[in-house]
Amino acid sequence: MNRRHFVKSAIAGTLIGKSVIAQTSAASANEKVNVAFIGIRGRGKNLIGSFAALPDVNIAYLCDVDQKVLESGGADIEKKTGKKPQLAGDLRRVLDDKSVDAVVIATPDHWHAPATILACDAGKDVYVEKPASHNLKEGRLMVDAARRNKRVVQHGTQSRSRPSTQRAVEYVKSGKIGKVYMAKAWDVQLRDDIGHKEDSSVPQGVDYETWTGPALMLPFNENRFHYNWHWHWNYGTGDMGNDGVHQLDIARWALGVDHPTEVSGMGRKLFFQDDQQTPDTMNISLNFKDKVIQWEMRIWNPYMLEGVDNGVAIYGSDGMVHIGRWKGKSGFKVFDGKGEQVLFDDANEGDYHARNFIDCVRSRKSPNAEIEIGHISTVYAHLGNIVARTGRKIKFDGETESILSDPDTSRLLTREYRQHWATPKGVRT
Repeated sequence: MNRRHFVKSAIAGTLIGKSVIAQTSAASANEKVNVAFIGIRGRGKNLIGSFAALPDVNIAYLCDVDQKVLESGGADIEKKTGKKPQLAGDLRRVLDDKSVDAVVIATPDHWHAPATILACDAGKDVYVEKPASHNLKEGRLMVDAARRNKRVVQHGTQSRSRPSTQRAVEYVKSGKIGKVYMAKAWDVQLRDDIGHKEDSSVPQGVDYETWTGPALMLPFNENRFHYNWHWHWNYGTGDMGNDGVHQLDIARWALGVDHPTEVSGMGRKLFFQDDQQTPDTMNISLNFKDKVIQWEMRIWNPYMLEGVDNGVAIYGSDGMVHIGRWKGKSGFKVFDGKGEQVLFDDANEGDYHARNFIDCVRSRKSPNAEIEIGHISTVYAHLGNIVARTGRKIKFDGETESILSDPDTSRLLTREYRQHWATPKGVRT
């Protein structure tokens, strides 16, 4: 797909989202939006709390492949709301129900794209957690699915709806720190050593076949299951894809950039001697025409950088802005050209992202973290991981979303899929 076609497609999708979609709103102003949750452990459980707090949301379904998690979640919702949602182990049952207006997807990474595409094709609006996709190719397929079905799809980068981060980006773009040339995003939080575990039998009540989905089938292992799947390439994207997409998204938002032209650096395991496959240490440079984003990751640190474990610094010719969380409060600090702090905007804020999504389900307007925004931010993580896995510098063509002159490295823009009912159409199997 060439640049002209790409731009026309994007513009057409935006116009459709503001006109034709407006005629197909799922819920009227006086009705509650029926929402189903696919993947309800960990981040999914947190999202249930955020959406349940909204007065115009009805939790219609919980869907999970772990029966114990599913039953516990259903009982918890019934206790809090007085109404037990329907429970399903197969997302196709949820998608077949025409009363469901929207789905919230908080599965492992390898299910984000398949579930989103199926949901869009079923006429559902979607809130999908970060990273948008498991690989770059299927991320673009998610955007295509949203466009052809005229669906509202929100990516789970909550900072796009956080007032303090919006103020920080506005401050950067106001010119008050001069001309901006560079941003640094970092993740220096302390993660766990997961040790070593042997393959074992599948726990009772777990549908491991469905959990694996279109990924390659591997023997069950506790260190590749609940949460620890993040650190294995078959299912996850490491911490650059997990937490890093948040900071990378803020950095590119503040700099006003899209696809990088070149990505280089390193990523490897230096500290953990365990079953994790993904790096615990990374230093990646993403180069643009006249700007640079630097990504730094050390997930074995008991300390922080600039007072925050996950943060962003925006560097201008006359000052800099730091964005992060200090003592549990999201906010930003401004420093002048001498490095002196001149402003500290610390806000104690809630989750505005769920509210924005539901408002857009009703209005049919584009959400704050529309899927193409999330896809491009996730591309940064995918390219950084490819550099880490291959040790090669990447020259990237944003018009076609392809790596130039390196067929071997280009293979990592997609993945090997097994034949499965959820395998996205248009990918190489």
